[in-house]
Amino acid sequence: MREDAIVQVAAGVHLVHGSDTNWVVLSDGDAVTLVDTGYPGDRERVLASLRALGHPPEALTAVLITHAHNDHLGSAEYLSRAFGVPVHLHEAEVPHARREFLHQVSVGQVMRRAWRPGVLPWAVRALRAGGTADVRVTEPRPFPAPGALDLPGRPVPVHTPGHTAGHCVFHLPEAGVVISGDALVSGHPTSRVRGPQLLPAMFDAERGRSLAALRRIEGLAADVLLPGHGPVHHGPVRAAAERARELG
Repeated sequence: MREDAIVQVAAGVHLVHGSDTNWVVLSDGDAVTLVDTGYPGDRERVLASLRALGHPPEALTAVLITHAHNDHLGSAEYLSRAFGVPVHLHEAEVPHARREFLHQVSVGQVMRRAWRPGVLPWAVRALRAGGTADVRVTEPRPFPAPGALDLPGRPVPVHTPGHTAGHCVFHLPEAGVVISGDALVSGHPTSRVRGPQLLPAMFDAERGRSLAALRRIEGLAADVLLPGHGPVHHGPVRAAAERARELG
């Protein structure tokens, strides 16, 4: 994969840029935690990113999912079935991952906004990457206990509902990093804004809760933001969340 697609931000912490979406590789020696998995069409890129960092997929100890939209859940079931990797989400997101319901922007909602700059090209890429594919996870698991998870990176799940009911960000206190999924991004093909922001409102299940969740992110001590969309953002995460809240 492209050399610039993998960005190291701390020891054992790498952001990987896929097709309009990101995932994060956390490593500790030979053990690896994968946070999000891109679109279904990103599968080979996910595996290539692990190989580029010196890890076979058998090294995965867990897949953590910020939320169960197709562009983050894409290869979770494959990794679970092929390599026996457990898939963990917030308890409110577990039924979403099983597709007992689907809270995701519809094709119709997107097409009604197709006149807006960037929307139609993004939608075409999303469909080609598996944006409407069935990526349900057979046995998603809630996080085993509150606080830091006993996994590479020692990520701490923080519930940030709004984008979906069970959306979580992951705080890495020792590294000073927040993996923010879609609760706080730094860019998106459908947005003209650059820098910390919320996704366009059509992507959120409950916009008011998305704005409120930024308060939780403001309270996390970190100077690096690894978003689900857009580049790495350096600077106080508190200020990044405040900016996004001001933009609305």
